[in-house]
Amino acid sequence: MRIACAQIIVPDDPADATERCLRAVDEAAGSGARLIVLPEAALAPFGTDLRAAARENAAEFDARLTARAEELDVVVVAGSFVPADGDASEDRVLNRVIVRGRGTRVDYDKIHLFDAFGTRESATIAPGRALRTVDVDGLRIGLATCYDVRFPEQFQALADRGAQAVVLPAAWADGPGKAEQWRLLVRARALDTTVHLIACDQAPPPVDPAPERGCGGSLVVSPLGEVRAELGREEGILLADIDAEEVAAVRRRLPVLAHRADLRG
Repeated sequence: MRIACAQIIVPDDPADATERCLRAVDEAAGSGARLIVLPEAALAPFGTDLRAAARENAAEFDARLTARAEELDVVVVAGSFVPADGDASEDRVLNRVIVRGRGTRVDYDKIHLFDAFGTRESATIAPGRALRTVDVDGLRIGLATCYDVRFPEQFQALADRGAQAVVLPAAWADGPGKAEQWRLLVRARALDTTVHLIACDQAPPPVDPAPERGCGGSLVVSPLGEVRAELGREEGILLADIDAEEVAAVRRRLPVLAHRADLRG
């Protein structure tokens, strides 16, 4: 299956962001991609009014991406925000990954919130509670978001649920050593769970990049941790081909999932 990471600069205005996402989906589909991954926070970047975007723009964002995915006969994965109904704080939203197209409707709410390096994501985002997988063209795909990549147990749990690939939309905040950590963590999670890992980051704005935006470096990694395709900091469409048989072959030779011991007591 041909997959694409659409590494885009996300505009501040959700209407503009929606149009930018649709153009990226068109371009990726035109290159033969069947699964198209957009970044985390593709609806509106961090540092903007996420609550307003969730309440006023998320439904249209979802509807338009769904319609375009159905029209092009592809599956689209994108980062959005939706109101956190029932949350104790009226100001928080859910950091949601939506999977749409070809009759598919699956949502994943980010579990691990980025309260690190001086940032407190939990001030504006309520945590998700449940793992999610989705089947596309015979491949079971696990869902994770950005900071989740620092928690190997989430990826192992997805593999336990049959995941042969994991998609990881991100807005990986820039900073000293952060790009190196991103690349290292993505490769490590692919290798220690023997999955294809499809990691799509935001591209940073070329002028005065904000710390809340991504640093680029989207990449596709094999079940043996090999980088199959990679982008720099600029916008672009990253293409790669993945298949379930490669995962099965690697797991026959390297059955680390079967060899795990329960050390948590």
